[in-house]
Amino acid sequence: MSSPLLILLGLVLLVLGGELFVRGSVRIAERLGVSPLMIGLTLVGFGTSTPELVTSVQASLAGSPGIALGNIVGSNIANILLILGLSALIFPIAVPSAALWRDGVLGAAAAAALLAVGLAWTLDRMVGVAFLLGLAAYLVYAWRQESATTGDHTAAFEKAQALEEVHPGGLAQHGPVPPGGFWRGVPASIGFVAVGLALVVGGGGLLVEGATTLARSLGVSESVIGLTIVAIGTSMPELVTSLVAALRRHADVALGNVLGSNIYNLLGIGGATALIAPTAVPPEIAGFDMFVMLGVALLLLVLARSGWRIGRREGALLLALYGLYLFWIWPG
Repeated sequence: MSSPLLILLGLVLLVLGGELFVRGSVRIAERLGVSPLMIGLTLVGFGTSTPELVTSVQASLAGSPGIALGNIVGSNIANILLILGLSALIFPIAVPSAALWRDGVLGAAAAAALLAVGLAWTLDRMVGVAFLLGLAAYLVYAWRQESATTGDHTAAFEKAQALEEVHPGGLAQHGPVPPGGFWRGVPASIGFVAVGLALVVGGGGLLVEGATTLARSLGVSESVIGLTIVAIGTSMPELVTSLVAALRRHADVALGNVLGSNIYNLLGIGGATALIAPTAVPPEIAGFDMFVMLGVALLLLVLARSGWRIGRREGALLLALYGLYLFWIWPG
């Protein structure tokens, strides 16, 4: 099978498997009496990042750090420049000041932390534990913030809300479990989780194999493939959910989805990858692309702060910058 077909099949399996995994996990958690808020912040939030997680871990285990780190860094760049740019073109985004200073600044700080690791250290288990603890602290804060019902939603919450835009009322039941009904539907939900995990693992393997083969055949580095094809492909769930939210004129949810995804990518996927499969950071990514990732996160803060909105003109600018970035890193 050719490498483009391997990549395409891998992405399809990743997206489908991630969908089944999230659905099954949510249903089981509901049967266990877990609150909808906690389900949204953890299972839905992290579950929608499963394609990036599995791809980066498998690439690291396969000795392809360019794909592993390129996927994380490239996804964050694409989330802001590509996904947020397209969303703003569809419908201008109003920016809540509290969300910007909390979630936007945290995303920029996490990008700076990964950059510091890339320049001065390596992605080892100590870094992995630190990143995962940082994500856990953020989720605890988000849970307390949402439980206070102040109306000031965190990006972690809106990341889950963005998925509900695609599956209105269909992802979680959010209703009480009927008496004696714990096991009703549980076997099917367990099956969803098992099949979803199998598809995600298989899809990740095909994607990594196809990406490495494509890099060799084109004579480009694995880092470039990871930063572009792999990163855009694994970001497809975020792209779909953000665009659907923007089309329904819930563009603020699209912003929260992007900010939340970036935080999960850096602290969650970066941390889990370092913990499971420690890897060196490719110097070309640390020396350029991580600086771009941090610069894009800071640019978002500046654009959003100007008038507390991201309009169509800013959306066009973000898309133009993404085109320029792709042109710059792809070998001529």
